[in-house]
Amino acid sequence: MTKTCEQLKLENQLCFPLYAASRLTTKLYAPHLKQLDITYPQYLVLLVLWEYETMAVKDIGSLLFLESNTLTPLLKRLEQKELVSRTRATDDERTVHIALTAKGKQLQVAAASIPKEIERHFANDSFSDEELKDFRNNLVKLLSLLHKQL
Repeated sequence: MTKTCEQLKLENQLCFPLYAASRLTTKLYAPHLKQLDITYPQYLVLLVLWEYETMAVKDIGSLLFLESNTLTPLLKRLEQKELVSRTRATDDERTVHIALTAKGKQLQVAAASIPKEIERHFANDSFSDEELKDFRNNLVKLLSLLHKQL
């Protein structure tokens, strides 16, 4: 096999294990989120809002690395579910603020157990708690590095 072909083997790609691990991890969330009637991207938005309560769309997009053309329909669906409200800023009509509704705040209580349920899937002899913490920190560093290059 030529050197070029060796470089193109699936097992030599950084992107594939990241992609596959992301998909499989997201699948772990599916049954929990189905009970809440939300999708994984909606859950991410709610995580941000449960932390900050109100935020401009562009700031949510920055935190989640999502473009407004992806975020806008997702926010509209959350608004239809009465979990968030959308209002235009009075000083700049281009800015839209997203805020949790009472129903959105209540959903936080139901979602509170999800992180521990997900962690349970990673709790085995393969990874110690410290290794998982280090792995997450390395992923955050990788995300920051990649974001700076785009």
